[in-house]
Amino acid sequence: MVNRGPHSLEVVRYLMALGDRAICVLGNHDLHLLALSEGNIKHDRDTGLHSILHAPDREELLHWIRHRPLMHHSEKRGYSLIHAGLPPQWDIPTALRLAGEVEAVLKGDGYHSFCLGLYGNKPDIWSDDLKEMDRLRFIVNCFTRMRFCDKAGRLALKEKGPPNSPNIPSLLPWYKVPGRASANDRILFGHWSTLGYYNNHNVWALDSGCLWGNKLTAVKVRKRKKPKPIQQNCKGVMRPSMDF
Repeated sequence: MVNRGPHSLEVVRYLMALGDRAICVLGNHDLHLLALSEGNIKHDRDTGLHSILHAPDREELLHWIRHRPLMHHSEKRGYSLIHAGLPPQWDIPTALRLAGEVEAVLKGDGYHSFCLGLYGNKPDIWSDDLKEMDRLRFIVNCFTRMRFCDKAGRLALKEKGPPNSPNIPSLLPWYKVPGRASANDRILFGHWSTLGYYNNHNVWALDSGCLWGNKLTAVKVRKRKKPKPIQQNCKGVMRPSMDF
């Protein structure tokens, strides 16, 4: 919702005003904003987020953002919506349950500590035995940062290029891992602009690089029909930079 265009403040106010007509899931930049608001300035650079942090309705905006889900699932339409990816061990019920663990912390008394411990690439593989911030960080990294992993589901969070990049022969896009527990479920996701619009393996990748001057993509979701992309050419407003 934020930090990927020139009008983060206006976007959040607009989405808030839509109420139940808009379902928004959290991404890495949304969590980055929340971390900044709680004093975690490890990756602070003013790319539009300060307009929210200095807004007169700052607290209302941040409260609304921290109450958004990491994942949305619609039984009626037969789709799940996430920002980035799912590791191969998680089926949809597991993913929803684990998303709920983070969502409860975002809404609760542990919110400040969570924001201070947010950043990091470890642990990089799922275990039911993960505890506390290690567990929360892994869950967040899957939902908001994941692109590649190995066949065991070990995350490769530093890799940001397209799937055919020559330097990643041992890695797979998360949706191509053999035996992925969510392989039979239809999933919509964004985050991966170098992948562009993609539909295969029961996933729809919707980040087609509008920010960099490519296209903005939407799909109309229907339970019994395959979604077709609706695309709009975009004038680029930023150059590729560091991901969070």
